[in-house]
Amino acid sequence: MSDTNQNNGTPNGQKGPIIPKSANEALRPERVPDPPKRSRKARSQMVIFLNFLMTLVVFVVIAAVIGTYYAISTYQAAGPLTTNTNFIVRPGASVNEIATRLEASNIISDARIFRYLTATYLHNGETLRQGEYEIKAGASMKDIMELLKSGKSILYSVTLPEGLTVRQIFNKLQADPVLEGDLPSALPPEGSLEPNTYKFTRGAKRTEIIDQMKAAQEKLIDEIWDKRDPALPLTNKRDLVTLASIVEKETGLADERAHVASVFLNRLGKGMRLQSDPTVIYGLFGGDGKPADRPIFQSDLKKETAYNTYLIKGLPPTPIANPGKDALDAVANPWKTQDLYFVADGTGGHVFAATLEDHNANVKRWRKLIAEKGEDPSAIAVDGQPDDSGATAAGGGAASGTQQKKKTN
Repeated sequence: MSDTNQNNGTPNGQKGPIIPKSANEALRPERVPDPPKRSRKARSQMVIFLNFLMTLVVFVVIAAVIGTYYAISTYQAAGPLTTNTNFIVRPGASVNEIATRLEASNIISDARIFRYLTATYLHNGETLRQGEYEIKAGASMKDIMELLKSGKSILYSVTLPEGLTVRQIFNKLQADPVLEGDLPSALPPEGSLEPNTYKFTRGAKRTEIIDQMKAAQEKLIDEIWDKRDPALPLTNKRDLVTLASIVEKETGLADERAHVASVFLNRLGKGMRLQSDPTVIYGLFGGDGKPADRPIFQSDLKKETAYNTYLIKGLPPTPIANPGKDALDAVANPWKTQDLYFVADGTGGHVFAATLEDHNANVKRWRKLIAEKGEDPSAIAVDGQPDDSGATAAGGGAASGTQQKKKTN
């Protein structure tokens, strides 16, 4: 039997004789070899810096991802607003200004997030548009951005009804608390403004409304004039507007306008005076209109003005109000009648007549109706057309000098 192991006759693959060890030596742990020394390249400061830089980049990327996630989540989350509120974006306001004011108004929680993320949504020259906006309770920053970008601001309106004079329209626009700016120093021509309801946003100028009215009326008159009855005896658009303004003031019933227009056109065709009370009123009081508590006296019908159609023949020199579409249409396409007179029928409308005899009969029925109501028929003027001789029955007035309550429109 050999004293060597199977590995070439030596333990652990070592050659040579086996050196016996004591028990203490056998139990003592063998010495661990020293780690290999780092190369010069590994110890380079450039490598150390690059390692630091890579680590820093990783941390920055992680922080950016977390920050972006937080910003986007905050931008899309419900805002702090507890009740609906109005917010005004002034003309020319920057996103920075808007964001600061939104935060100051407690509508958003962070102006920086709103400013930075809103900028990413605005492309190709898009902006947050001026106006007054209603912001709902709990609206997110994204909701607010979309609203302000859309321009769907709160709309106000001003209603300017048919039959107002230019001066009366100016007074209503001046009194509107939302509109801004001064009105034109010179009044536009009477009849040149289209009565309508006009919508606008806060900050709109009064001159802008006037410009809209002028453009709309001009377009409307052109369209109606082009579609007028070929047999219409009026030679120009100015006369159309003038007569339409008188019709507008004489009746407020849509189904009567074309009939009233036919009466005036028939009278013009026969060389008769129009004898319309609204023209007398305009001649006396102009665009300011007659005071509500001031009646029309019989003597007023004899006062010489350029608009008193009891004294002048033909149309007055200008319109007496701003007529609407229905009145313009009625004059451009009147009914075909022989009527020369009309008088109130007691129900808010009028009854028409082709002869003075029939008209006087209508006046008589009207006075009887007034008497049955317990009123003095001599104190209430008949709303109708008198004949050229100024006959009392046709004119509806009492004796000369008696106070009359004429139709004022």
